[in-house]
Amino acid sequence: MYRKRGAVLVGVVALLGAFVAVGPSALAREAAPELTWEACPADVVMPAPVPVQCAKVPVPLDHRDPDGEQIEIMISKIASTNPAKRRGILLLNPGGPGGIGIDQGAFLVSRGLPTTVSDAYDLIGMDTRGVGHSTRVSCGFAIEDPYWANIPPYAVNDAAVTRQAVIARQVADKCAANDKDGRLRHISTANTARDLDRVRAALGEKKASFYGASWGSALGAAYVSLFPKTTDRIVLDSIVGDTHLDQAGLRRYGLGFEETFPHFARWVAARHDAYGLGRTPQQVRRNFLQTAERLDQTPAPDGADGAVFRYLIFARIFSELQYGQAARFWQTYANPATGPATKAAETPNPQDNNYTAYLATTCNDVDWPEDVATYRRAVAEDRKRYPLYGAATANIMPCAYWKYEPYEPPVKIDNNGPANILILQNRLDPVTPWAGGKLLRDKFGPRAKLVTAQESGHGVFMTHTNACALNITSDWLVEGKMPARDLSCRAG
Repeated sequence: MYRKRGAVLVGVVALLGAFVAVGPSALAREAAPELTWEACPADVVMPAPVPVQCAKVPVPLDHRDPDGEQIEIMISKIASTNPAKRRGILLLNPGGPGGIGIDQGAFLVSRGLPTTVSDAYDLIGMDTRGVGHSTRVSCGFAIEDPYWANIPPYAVNDAAVTRQAVIARQVADKCAANDKDGRLRHISTANTARDLDRVRAALGEKKASFYGASWGSALGAAYVSLFPKTTDRIVLDSIVGDTHLDQAGLRRYGLGFEETFPHFARWVAARHDAYGLGRTPQQVRRNFLQTAERLDQTPAPDGADGAVFRYLIFARIFSELQYGQAARFWQTYANPATGPATKAAETPNPQDNNYTAYLATTCNDVDWPEDVATYRRAVAEDRKRYPLYGAATANIMPCAYWKYEPYEPPVKIDNNGPANILILQNRLDPVTPWAGGKLLRDKFGPRAKLVTAQESGHGVFMTHTNACALNITSDWLVEGKMPARDLSCRAG
């Protein structure tokens, strides 16, 4: 659902010094709470019919003050049913920041998680701090608010960046005004990593293994850097590139779309008789640019302009399974006189919580540029470098006007710990391109190995489309067999 300019897009993708003493030893001194396991909340739909239990783990709102205000983290557990083969717990994160996680274990089972993995581990999902059924945060976003997607809108010129700067400030101000309990500043990747170690301790485990995808790769990179002694076998999938999402990481989305679009264009061109969007990949690309530019000048009757069109195509090529949906949507807007009409309504935004957690984490993790001219230059550069989408991902974020300055630097990657990190990356990924996987691999050095799947899409292990990568990952998690070198898995 999309509305006229200044409206919210609902239901599409959600998408990176003072604490030196707050490490494993400090957390280990805290007594592990006694957990009460019960049925998971009724509104959580589990993707697979497997026995799942949920519990809440208390953690400090501010890890610098472990005896201060406590918040709750909801976790889920799918217990191993094979005690002889169980080796521990596998903490899971689906990405975000702001993604719901207590259904992640059931999701992986629904996608064909090898039984060797589910035998070896209790699968532990988690709604991260501020999200879902954990203690929540809210900016109070409504449907009609101008914050309509986690990625800024495509800026056709300098004036569009300046206009977006006004909206970005309004969004930041709204978040600050609604932060009446002072919790927003404590939503960060580093604090979520500290929560993971609290969860490990609460479950009575000396070590925990971890699988995280997308932003979950940044969370995992922070987790294994902060807690090298209590982390076991680590899998990072679809890589942001660091322990946080910053301006450079967001701009790589433009690169990812540029690299992945030709795969999508070949798929569409092979089905020209069905979709009529171009007989060759080159024609499909020209059609995309022409449709977007036409909508820039004349929005559709429902208010969708070129920025909305570009975003929704981007959001629909995360998987080849969505290519048909993307092509059908494109058909709808190929003629600017068409487009499904929508009826405006003043109502809360159902993605308020997810958007809030995304902003809080992204803005708190790192100090973003505050000068609008910086973003205007970046947009001009990326409009040329990545013409399909670069002028969106380089555009100004509410982080430029965020109320809180980061009170700690981003977690620095520690390349001196155990060699226990397996990095998975599709060669073509529209949101976390291969460059991010290579970047993280280089930062971890001897601690990590990179497995590149010659596939298109967002997610390697969680999609289970590449048998080679699936087997390598399973062997690592179950048998502890790490590849001796970086590997490439051919498609299929």
